[in-house]
Amino acid sequence: MTAALIAPHAVYAWGERAHAVIDQAAIDALPADGPVYLKQQVGLIAQSASIPDTWRASSEPFSKAAEDPNHGWFREQFAFMTSIPRSRVGFILALYREHERLVRVDPAAAQRMNVRWTGTLPYAVMEGYGHLVADMRLIRMLQAKGEDTSALQTDTAFMVAWMGHYVGDGSQPLHVTVHHDGWVGPNPHHYTRDPAVHGRFETAYVDLIDLSAADLQQRLAPVAHQDGDVFNQVLAYLDRSHQDVEMVYALDQAGALKDAKNTKARQLVCERTAAAAAMLRDLVYRAWRESALPPLSPAEPDPVNPDSPEYDSATGSVPAPLSRPVVPH
Repeated sequence: MTAALIAPHAVYAWGERAHAVIDQAAIDALPADGPVYLKQQVGLIAQSASIPDTWRASSEPFSKAAEDPNHGWFREQFAFMTSIPRSRVGFILALYREHERLVRVDPAAAQRMNVRWTGTLPYAVMEGYGHLVADMRLIRMLQAKGEDTSALQTDTAFMVAWMGHYVGDGSQPLHVTVHHDGWVGPNPHHYTRDPAVHGRFETAYVDLIDLSAADLQQRLAPVAHQDGDVFNQVLAYLDRSHQDVEMVYALDQAGALKDAKNTKARQLVCERTAAAAAMLRDLVYRAWRESALPPLSPAEPDPVNPDSPEYDSATGSVPAPLSRPVVPH
């Protein structure tokens, strides 16, 4: 059952078509030494691509409260941070400290100084990446023993779709800005304040141009993100998406989002979805390569031990270290 049938009235991130196309293009582009078993699961992955949006309905309030922030990264809201904490809890605590400050000087601003109005998207990506590495490592271990891994392979396929949803959201410019549902604050260019601009760009226009995986394939960047810190790379990916926020509004203002033949509008959609497909491919490939490494040895500092170096008593853990190098490809 597709997400559209499950939640026919919900319109959130990239529409169902774009999320499915992003995932299909990403899996199709996996290198031959990657987790190619996922190619047999591409149908499941594409059909599951919008499932995380179904976890955001008001009828499931606990799920909604936890899930809503994972789909956005409204960077203007936390511009006061000189660096982004390397944990979800650390980020929440930094926001709360700013919330407490604003309560005293600007109560109205304090109302939106929380994760619901800043988003937690990069943490959702990184947490999904960690789940994927762990499951893929288990697949390798079971295969080495000659055991059947078909069930785990299906589990990782869904994990790819889960993580891929947030990666896809991160490529949509209106998911990385406070201007996600109409322009807010000073508006010298007279951009629309209509919340429907969000859906006009990511769903209506994507359907209008009949976006397909073939539209993305020729725009996919070569494999990258295989070295360096994954978290910092995800943050840079989101920063790049933010560069196109005003472009979306300018195109809407010009009526381009109602014209299937508009070159600039079509190009922006194809470029942004191709960026998501490339990033998802890179993360899945890197997760597979990282899964070949042994888990950390008992000699490594325990991140939840209060006696470990750099232990933060406010978060109850050591900040996540920089990503481990993976086997050269």
